[in-house]
Amino acid sequence: MTQINSKNKDGFKPGPFEYHEEIEVEIFSLTNMGQGVARTDDNWVILIPFCLPGEKVVARIYRNQKNYSEADLLRVISPSPERVSPECNLFGKCGGCQYQHLNYSEQLRWKKKQVEELLLHMADITFEVDEVTPSPDKYSYRTKLTPHFNKPKEGKVGPIGFQQTGRKSLIDVDECPIAHQIINNNLENIRKEVTQNADSYKRGSTLLIRVDTNGKIHTKPESIAIEKVGALEFHFPAGSFFQNNASILEDFTRYVRSEAESSERKYLIDAYCGAGLFSLTAASAFEKVIGIEVSVHSIKWAQFNAKINNISNTIFFAGKVEKLFTNVDVNGSKTAVVIDPPRKGCSEDFLNQLFEFSPNTVIYVSCNPSTQMRDLKLFLKSGFQLKRVMPFDLFPQTKHLECVMTLSRDSS
Repeated sequence: MTQINSKNKDGFKPGPFEYHEEIEVEIFSLTNMGQGVARTDDNWVILIPFCLPGEKVVARIYRNQKNYSEADLLRVISPSPERVSPECNLFGKCGGCQYQHLNYSEQLRWKKKQVEELLLHMADITFEVDEVTPSPDKYSYRTKLTPHFNKPKEGKVGPIGFQQTGRKSLIDVDECPIAHQIINNNLENIRKEVTQNADSYKRGSTLLIRVDTNGKIHTKPESIAIEKVGALEFHFPAGSFFQNNASILEDFTRYVRSEAESSERKYLIDAYCGAGLFSLTAASAFEKVIGIEVSVHSIKWAQFNAKINNISNTIFFAGKVEKLFTNVDVNGSKTAVVIDPPRKGCSEDFLNQLFEFSPNTVIYVSCNPSTQMRDLKLFLKSGFQLKRVMPFDLFPQTKHLECVMTLSRDSS
């Protein structure tokens, strides 16, 4: 497996290695980006993708950084017993997956380890992380795919797919093994329609392909998709955010609910409620549930979903960013709050409002543990204690995961 990197010799920074120097090293760890980590005898770090701990490999240097180098994997001399054959013939070229070559149980073990290391190095705490909850579906799980293509040239569309590993250019993807099979069944025709209408594109574009619980394909952002989570049904615009691994959603939402209700609070606030996923799946455990969202459009769908599921103890309103808790009429000491912010994490302004509201319990759901750790330091500083950390593998074969932290002001 050879990853061809776009960095050329003219831009190469002098360092401990020459440009395209080939080295033989042993991999001893993985980064949270899925790269293999090697060290030279004088403790210089080299990052190499698609390697596994314990493997001896030959790699080719393409970049020297201030305190480490980056290299392409040329070949594996002694493979790890945990190495498996990837299901995708583009693995190693397409940047979408990082772990298809790693046994699934080991994927989970490394993801847990990486959360523990982030807690230690970013939040300065040692904490026992729960075993990662596995995804029922290891492949064919993604219900949403967003391939890209660049501006057509001379009336022709180039590659339609995803960014290549380590490069800005795109790689053509005509099938994606982690995408739902119905998406793959429709991908050929969707790609063909784009190429046949190349003249209608004045610039590059990102395609939307979503399959819903009824097997319907949605390619327009305003098209209304339907997803079932347990006994509940959620309607939402196909282009809006909704978790895209349906196979794990019932376990995922059940856990968030159990952590919130175990605090024995009467009220629940879902501060990034979207279409109401956490609000409605937890509603039966609370006297009253309040969903807050800055998007008025999302609030309308949360209200609609409450209605069609006959849930009457919820209220949803659009809050202004600077005054999210203004219309909240419950006492923080009797309230659990669920937050599920975007990848960039919570703004300091939002956290200050949350701390002023002073809920007893916060369930922090994050798709980016790095920004979650950054925010965790502010929670700890404001008097919260970390009670539990549970990762969920919503994204098998990739470096990504969801991490759920339970924080409380109770010392017990």
